[in-house]
Amino acid sequence: MKRYKPTTPGRRGMTSVDYSSITETKPDKKLTKKLLKKAGRGYRGHITVRHKGGGHKRKYRLVDFKRYDKIGVSAKVLSIEYDPNRTCFIALLIYNDGEKRYILAPNGLKVDQEVICKEKAPLKIGNRLELKNIIIGTEVYNIELQPRKGGQMIRSAGSSAQVMAHEGGYTHLKLPSSEVRMVRDNCLASIGQLSNTEHNLVVIGKAGRSRWMGRRPTVRGSAMNACDHPHGGGENRQSIGLKKGPKTPWGKLAYGVKTRKKKASNKLILKRRVKKKKK
Repeated sequence: MKRYKPTTPGRRGMTSVDYSSITETKPDKKLTKKLLKKAGRGYRGHITVRHKGGGHKRKYRLVDFKRYDKIGVSAKVLSIEYDPNRTCFIALLIYNDGEKRYILAPNGLKVDQEVICKEKAPLKIGNRLELKNIIIGTEVYNIELQPRKGGQMIRSAGSSAQVMAHEGGYTHLKLPSSEVRMVRDNCLASIGQLSNTEHNLVVIGKAGRSRWMGRRPTVRGSAMNACDHPHGGGENRQSIGLKKGPKTPWGKLAYGVKTRKKKASNKLILKRRVKKKKK
């Protein structure tokens, strides 16, 4: 974690990620593409999600979440790079057949290290294999929910799931939220914990830095007029004044309301996440 001297009010308390582990500053041109700005807009171009827009110009890195067409082909790590489109770092691989690809970089992955994706790969950091061949207690990331669909779970900085058990064609995984979920044991997962573990400790420090990241200002409902928000109005600082608690600008209950609909995947959840108690 990098800390700054308090030379200005914005610098006081500001922190950022230490990028000393990154070995390359520019991405591979063939593995990038143009990223169009459409933050918070629906298919009509209207704002559907508030407080999004602006931000620094980015290029999208083409990350391989599947690695199916490279099963059995070993690869060497060329570099560890920063990706502005995600919280963890990415690694550039060169396969034995000469092709280059990006993957999500786990914590501890080094340059010149060899990685491989196959059904029974060695349990080494960065290797990708089927869940049924992973020992209980191992940390995994970039997990598939359906075979051959590509990794969909555990893709953010510092996150990992723990293999708890193998039973009846399913593997039990303990997710970072403390939820225990069943996933088919022929789905692929990568070994290790994702890089940039200090991401959650970053202190933004000033409003401008939020704007660089594409976050627009958020106005409190209690600071608005009564015609603009259910929390608005009043001569001075007021309580919400609603029996059922906080609401969205459109009158829907905001906190403590179940939003998950009846889904087929409910039967795969063995244990729900433990909610943190308010102090």
